[in-house]
Amino acid sequence: MQQELLNFTYDKFNKLVDYELGVSHETVIEVDFEQEDSEKNMAIRKLNFTLCILLGLLIFITTISYYFATANEITLNKLSKETTVFNDENAELETQLDRLKSFNNVDKSMQKNNLLSKAKQVIEVQEVDDSTNVINKKSKDERVFNWAIGY
Repeated sequence: MQQELLNFTYDKFNKLVDYELGVSHETVIEVDFEQEDSEKNMAIRKLNFTLCILLGLLIFITTISYYFATANEITLNKLSKETTVFNDENAELETQLDRLKSFNNVDKSMQKNNLLSKAKQVIEVQEVDDSTNVINKKSKDERVFNWAIGY
């Protein structure tokens, strides 16, 4: 319990001149005051807050970049599949075109040279005995070949 002493001083006209508030010496007031942070702790706190904001911004930018990269990759995969299908169709069409061109070339050359027309005259030839020529050819082919070193 706290005891306070008040002393009032009045003048002759009953006006308050002075008052005195006295507190007994037995009273002890205990209060826990917040201690001030040192400048070092305040600087560290500001730096940490700034770094947290930068980290958050970088994560946000990375997420957006990843979204666009994934969207581009999906688009490229679709285009790659379409290109593969077009290339396969193109190869088939080129094969058909080559076949038609070859048929067309054969047909034109047949018409130009008239090779399919009937023969107007038949020529008969006598059979020739080639057995002697075959033997001579074999002897020429069976000659011994001297190999050179290194060849």
